[in-house]
Amino acid sequence: MARGTESVRRAALGILGGALVVIGAGLLVLPGPGLLLVLAGMVLLSRAVPALDRYVGPVRRRAMRAADESVASPWRIAGSTLVGLFLIGAGLVWGLLRQLPYSGWGTGASLIISGLVVLALLVWSYRRVHGPRHVSPTVPSPRR
Repeated sequence: MARGTESVRRAALGILGGALVVIGAGLLVLPGPGLLLVLAGMVLLSRAVPALDRYVGPVRRRAMRAADESVASPWRIAGSTLVGLFLIGAGLVWGLLRQLPYSGWGTGASLIISGLVVLALLVWSYRRVHGPRHVSPTVPSPRR
């Protein structure tokens, strides 16, 4: 029985991981966190197929480098913020105006979610790079 459960778990991880890799690959050329989704998909796939584990490290390094570069300058932070806000605004417009192609809340919600993900990843990257450094405080030695 445990063997059947393990097979189902590995199949589910493989399907979800494959879907994340495909979506992430699409988002590499579209606005969105493509490389981070590819990384998440690769991690899940490597749990389903251990032979893929060797590919996770290079993807992780590249994704973290991209996250670091996204907050390297105030101009990049401002640009990423504007992109996130633009996606949210575009989602509202697509949800409300019926004259636009593919209008409706399905398209609008996906744009809004993409904008929120961009902003959340921007905050995460900023905290990761510019967050407080963990320096041990200097404690004066007790005098006797």
